[in-house]
Amino acid sequence: MKLTFLGTSGGKPTKNRNSSAIALECENERGWYLFDCAEATQHQILKSHLSASKLKAIFITHTHGDHCYGLPGLLTSMMLDGRSEPLAIFAPKELRNMIEAFVDVSLEHLGYEVSWHTLHGGFEVGFEKFRLKALPLIHSIECYAFYIVTYPTIHIDADRLSAEGLPPSPLYSKLKEGIDVEYEGKRFTAKEYISASKPLRLIIAGDNAEPEILGEYLRDLDLLIHEATYTQEVYESLPTKFLHTTAAALAKTAQKWGVKHLIATHISPRFSDPAPILEELRAHYRGECVVAEDFMSFTIRPS
Repeated sequence: MKLTFLGTSGGKPTKNRNSSAIALECENERGWYLFDCAEATQHQILKSHLSASKLKAIFITHTHGDHCYGLPGLLTSMMLDGRSEPLAIFAPKELRNMIEAFVDVSLEHLGYEVSWHTLHGGFEVGFEKFRLKALPLIHSIECYAFYIVTYPTIHIDADRLSAEGLPPSPLYSKLKEGIDVEYEGKRFTAKEYISASKPLRLIIAGDNAEPEILGEYLRDLDLLIHEATYTQEVYESLPTKFLHTTAAALAKTAQKWGVKHLIATHISPRFSDPAPILEELRAHYRGECVVAEDFMSFTIRPS
């Protein structure tokens, strides 16, 4: 899986960071998936290697503007580009009314079908390479994290099969399905020649005051992408406390549950240099961690 960060600022864009948007691409799959779509996300897509015409689905964590105000422009730009492929949108229930106030999303107007799917805690859906589950978070409005689990990849030991008398043939597909086969009087047992990669598990979270709410989903997680809007010192100095996570709270939670890789995003515009965020993460978390920058890519593969 490859993740590209199209926007990493919290609240509003800065000169170097657009607001929230993350692209997800799966190996050997045509198309990609978008998580959140802040204002100017379509500009970020144009500056990247991604093509809006190959976008398969959009997931919106919540309806604050820095996570969804880019949708009207993106939807209509795809219309102008002649898109015909259907597009699925997964979001809290309020989003559809919000978008339809700006855009006629009918097939007759856009030229492509938009299907709306309302999120709720425990919502699950499957795609070509993974399953996704919506997990409720703690924020000022309804907000979700997306728990993603890839399907295991089946590997077949073709070299061994050939050496033992079974050349490449449609029988290999049977073995991959776990079905034993016979060839020229010799029986080949599927479990002796196939293996499955361990599924990847990752979470892409929206705004969230308490990362601990993700609980057991974090245990030995391969990758956690989560906001770290403030350092602890900055947060404690705020006259009004907002429902966001500090780098310290995020790092401590990731360390407790054994998260393998941690990417912090949704960085407050007050941090022109993210070094204090990274320093605080590293003070409490011993795994691999990074503060996301716009257009940064991160690839994770099954072990």
